[in-house]
Amino acid sequence: MKIPDERLAQLDRHFDAIQAIILARQHPVTGLLPASTAVTVHGDYTDAWVRDNVYSIYAVWGLALAYQRHAPDHRRARELEHAVVRLMRGLLTSMMSQAGKVERFKHTQDPLDALHAKYETTTGRPIVADDQWGHLQLDATSLYLLTMAQMIAGGIDLIWSPVEVAFIQNLIYYIGRAYRTPDYGIWERGHKMNRGNREINSSSVGIALAALEALDGFDLYGSRGDRTTQVHVLPDEIARAQITLHSLLPWESASKEVDAATLAVIGFPAFAVDDEELTERTRSKIVERLQGRYGCKRFLRDGHQTVLEDTN
Repeated sequence: MKIPDERLAQLDRHFDAIQAIILARQHPVTGLLPASTAVTVHGDYTDAWVRDNVYSIYAVWGLALAYQRHAPDHRRARELEHAVVRLMRGLLTSMMSQAGKVERFKHTQDPLDALHAKYETTTGRPIVADDQWGHLQLDATSLYLLTMAQMIAGGIDLIWSPVEVAFIQNLIYYIGRAYRTPDYGIWERGHKMNRGNREINSSSVGIALAALEALDGFDLYGSRGDRTTQVHVLPDEIARAQITLHSLLPWESASKEVDAATLAVIGFPAFAVDDEELTERTRSKIVERLQGRYGCKRFLRDGHQTVLEDTN
């Protein structure tokens, strides 16, 4: 069936925008994306943050699905899907280079044993030392795992070997205790006052819960695997994450009574709360207290890049 010209033109317009904004910045070797091209007084943002990369590639994947549905023979369907594979496997390669950390963290729960939150865009290697960044961000690792499961279920071939299956299983163990593991959270700072103190964050627990539910019994080879390519989750870890999340919301943490980060838990991409009243109460608090003219503040009295906080 021939695709209508106006629909193809619409897809092409979206492709031009994604090409200019996202794909033009994808590194040709590592497949990673810089968080920004900016180097300012506040820091160098050209590194590849795990979280930023995953959220950015969602747009590319979404357009790939649209091409596959309406113009499956178009070359751009293939190009977009391969851009997704390159990025997701680029992140996988970077994380697998720190497999020893994942193994240690399961026993120590030490922030210095955490997977790094960002990597060098051009090499995929660690860019800052273990003690020079709030690397322990369970939401970022969970977001990667959740998105990976969605993409494989959608037909993308991401996991290629038994070694990679074993590593993903280890990552599941890594996030399994999110319900009791204080981390630095989505804003990389932990406590509201930005003094380096970790907290248990609803956003981390919620996205970890979504990832654990999505991956329990999941076949990483898609339709071509067997029981050796399936990964598993301890049932208690799902139950405890649910209990912890419901007890925390609508708060983000002990110091942040309302936080825009919880939007990712009650809605896209986690959809982790099945209590409609709690979902609406959380959303209402965010809109009431954080919504401004152009969007939402992160949390109340956020002092980042203001005179309220020492830039060091």
